[in-house]
Formats: sequence, structure tokens, C-alpha cells
Amino acid sequence: MLYFIPTPIGNLNDISFRALSVLESCEFLFCEDTRISKSLIALLNTRFNAKIYPKKFISLHSHNEKELLENLDLSIFDKNTAYVSDAGMPTISDPGKYLLEFALKNKLSYEVLPGANAALVALVSSSFCEKEFIFMGFLAHRGKERQKDIEKLLSNPYPSIVYESPKRILSLVKELANLDANKELFAIKEISKKFQTQFKGRAKELLKELENANLKGEWVLVVQGNFKQEFNTNTLCEKDILELDLPLKIKSKLLAKMSGKSPKEFYKKLILS
Repeated sequence: MLYFIPTPIGNLNDISFRALSVLESCEFLFCEDTRISKSLIALLNTRFNAKIYPKKFISLHSHNEKELLENLDLSIFDKNTAYVSDAGMPTISDPGKYLLEFALKNKLSYEVLPGANAALVALVSSSFCEKEFIFMGFLAHRGKERQKDIEKLLSNPYPSIVYESPKRILSLVKELANLDANKELFAIKEISKKFQTQFKGRAKELLKELENANLKGEWVLVVQGNFKQEFNTNTLCEKDILELDLPLKIKSKLLAKMSGKSPKEFYKKLILS
């Protein structure tokens, strides 16, 4: 079995008994960073009297995962194997996605264990979520792409969760405050660690607080949903266009615009129908 195992995001006690048991059974361990994983396992063995002794630690991260998996000997999965990222749930703004796709492609048995996740902790702590929410991970770092992400944050109909570094958290809140000073925000840093700190309030209020705060640590920001922004249900579908009293060439162009296909393809179908 191949296991994807969440690791503590701050407090070592966040590891589950099941994760410890599975790690003890694994002979090979894929790691985002082998140095961090070795340190973590040494701490787990000491704190919980665990007996986690993999035969081999294999580095698997965003820069090498495709090449490594292309050349991987599948016999490694004849033994219990696990993947761990540095902290939190694999594939959630962490590596692991390609290994999971590799398992599916090669029909390998795998299982994802439940565990620590900063996004959900922040979302629940914010009190913004009733049912739906949007996870955006890390925003683009600069330029037009970042501006688009920030505008999207403010227009999303549901609460949106983003991860941010201590270097950019203040500028992010400042940009949000400039665009919508009264937008409700929730920010939390160092989740599950000794100095976990959280802030909640309108963007302009949060900006003032953060300007005088210690910004060190990893941040999660939750932006309240724009509940007035509803998805447009009045969009045209193919059936609507077919029912319009329009020349076939115009109908063909409209259908092509919607689908990305060739107008000629639709025109032939319309003539034959």
C-alpha cells in the first residue's frame, strides 16, 4: 500500500495514532525534504516511543517528481510506502499530486490518511463558512496575475482561503483595504504552534493591527464571501442558440464561440439537421 500521510503543522501532538502506526510499517518514505522528515521522525520516536525506521528516504518534491517517477522501479511498491510533505496535508499547496496520479495510472493501491490542515483550521476559526468555500492556495507573487487573484478574492461568492508569507501578508491586506475597506477578513499565523495569533475585522481595521504586529510566521487569510455576487444563471446554452431565429452562419459562429470548435463544423450540422 502507498500512503499519503499528513504531518503536524505546528504541534507535534497533532500527529494521529494511525499515522504513527502506518509510518512504523513503511519501508520506504518519499519526502518533500528528507532532512525535515528525518528530524520529524526522530522527534516522533522520542516523544511517542514510536519505532519508525524506514529503510530508505527518497526525496520527492516539485522540482524532481516528474523525472523521478518516470524512472522509478515499481517493485518499490511491493512494500508499504508512504509520502509526507514538510507539514500538513500532501497536495494541498504541497507536492504529492504527481505521485498520486502515478499511483492511479499504474493501478497501485493507495490511501490518504486524514490529518492536520491549516486551511480548514483557519476557515472554521473565521466563522465565515456556512457550507461552500473556495481554497486559492498561494496567490501569484507579483504583476497582473497577482492583481487578478486579489480582485477574484473580493468577488468570490463564498469565503476564500489563501496562504501567504510573512513578507507579503501586510501588502495583501493593504491592497484588499484599498479596494474594499469594509471587507471582513480573518488572519491567523503559526497555526497549532506556541505563538499562534489571530486577527479578525474589516480590512481597514486589520491593516492597522498588522502594521503594529509581529508578522513572522506562516499566514492563512480568510476573506468573507461576496454573498450579493450570485452566479449568473441567465447564460445562453446551445439549446437556446438553436432556438433563435437567426441565419445559420450566425448560429454557427455563436456555437463555435461557446465551444471553441470550428464554425464550419457547426454549419455542416445545422444544414443537415
